[in-house]
Parts: sequence; structure tokens; C-alpha cells
Amino acid sequence: MYRLTDDLAIIQTLDFFTPIVDDPYSFGQVAAANALSDVYAMGGQPLTAMNIVCFPIKTMDISVLKEILAGGLEKAHEAGAIIVGGHTVEDDELKYGLSVTGVIHPEKVVFNTGARAGDNLILTKPLGTGIISTAVKGGVANAAAEARIVKSMTTLNRKAAELMQETGVHAGTDVTGFGLLGHASEMIEGSDVGMVIHSAAVPFFPEAREYAAMGMIPGGLHRNRDFRAKMVSIGQSVPDYMADILFDPQTSGGLFISVAPEKAQSLLERMHREGIPEAALVGEVVAEPKGEIIVD
Repeated sequence: MYRLTDDLAIIQTLDFFTPIVDDPYSFGQVAAANALSDVYAMGGQPLTAMNIVCFPIKTMDISVLKEILAGGLEKAHEAGAIIVGGHTVEDDELKYGLSVTGVIHPEKVVFNTGARAGDNLILTKPLGTGIISTAVKGGVANAAAEARIVKSMTTLNRKAAELMQETGVHAGTDVTGFGLLGHASEMIEGSDVGMVIHSAAVPFFPEAREYAAMGMIPGGLHRNRDFRAKMVSIGQSVPDYMADILFDPQTSGGLFISVAPEKAQSLLERMHREGIPEAALVGEVVAEPKGEIIVD
């Protein structure tokens, strides 16, 4: 973030990755929504975006790239942002994303630190996109499951960010590659608070349970679990599949918000009324144990 004046700060982000769905237009939408989410997670408004493309021109038809860029453009327009150019390089593996610039008042920036003991924790999208995407790549996932995660991943966090700003919250982040527990760990690392996550309250795509039991586990899930093992304690009553889902790397996941308890219910109700039906209260910030997450 770059503070320009007393009432204007610039947020700059960059995200790009390889395809996780087969349809190039949908992939472009997912990639754009994912990149835009970094601005929304801080409570900002995207203004401009630049395409970042790695493309195997010798082995893939250029029409694929056109569809990807069209999907990204559609989401940028939905966000009210303008595509101002981009960079393209030849590569053996297709990759696409955006560098996004947004604006926000310096005093209204939502950081991923600052959660306070007693806060309630709200998650705005279901988990499980990584597991289901792995099942899609393995030819196991059904069409309905794929359609559900594509709809979720192409849904902007714009409305959730607007409601978060209007309510006033203590901390927030978007849930992406580190999974819910990975990003939650970032929020309390080195702080004087901890978290309790109620696994039964966490929304997830139902197929993720089935595919996790089949072993459709992305490599990133294991890395997430190993990296945060010392910070996370999972209760014996929590099913193995739920532990997998909580560490599952997400693409274009929802926002994870720490908000004062007296504001949490009204924020949740507004989200439900204004098109975020799966938003859920999933836990609390606690004074003890500091720097740890308890999953019950």
C-alpha cells in the first residue's frame, strides 16, 4: 500500500496461475476474480488492471488466449476496473492473471492483523474448491460439482468488501492458496490473541467431503498443513475430511473477517440479504492460547 495524501492510498496486487478449469473463458473469469480479491480484502476499490500472460503459442491455438482474456475483461468490467494493457511471454505452460491497482482512504484500510479478543469470525464463501478442482483434473468430479465451484470462484468479493467497510471491522483477509487455517494463522501470528474455529459451522461444498475421502487432495493442502502444524490444534472429534477442507488451498475464495461481536450478527444478516447466502459465523478470537488456533 502506498499513501499518497491524507485521504488517498494506492493498493497494488499481482496474482496469476495455471488453469484449474477446462473452459478458457471461465478460467479467465476465475483468475481475474482472484486477483481483484486482494484489493477487496483490504476494503479497497479496484481501478485498473494489467493482464499477465504466459502462453505456449507453438502448441496451443491463439483462440484459447482470446477466450481467457475475454473472461478476465468481463470480470474487470464488473468490478468497475479498466484493463490498461499487459505483458505476454512465450512459455511451455499456460498461465494467466492480473496486476490490479486500487484505492482506499488510508484510515479505512482493512489489514490482516488487528483482530481483538472477543471478535466473531465470519467466512463469506464455502471451502473445498482445491479438492474439487483436483477431482476435476482427475476426471472424477461430476458436472454439477464443477459448476458450483466455478460459480463461487467467479463471484467477486465486491459486495462482501463493501459491507465490511460499511460495518467497520478489526481485521480481514481473503482465503486463497494457504487455505482457511493458513490465512487464519497469518492473522494471529506473533499477536496476543488466538482463535477458535467451530468446524461444524464452516460452509463447504458437499462434494469436497466425498473427494477428500477418495484421496483427491491437492499437493498444496499437505504443504499448508505441514507449515502451520505448530499453530493449529485440531480436536479428536473433527473428522479427517473436515481437517483436509480447512487446509484446502482455495482459488478466489471468500473473505475471512474479524468483527466486534455486537456488529457480527447485523453484518451477517446484511450479507444474506444482499446476495451472500453462504456467509457464516465460524468462530471467535480468544485471549488464550495466544498465537494458536483451536479447531473443535
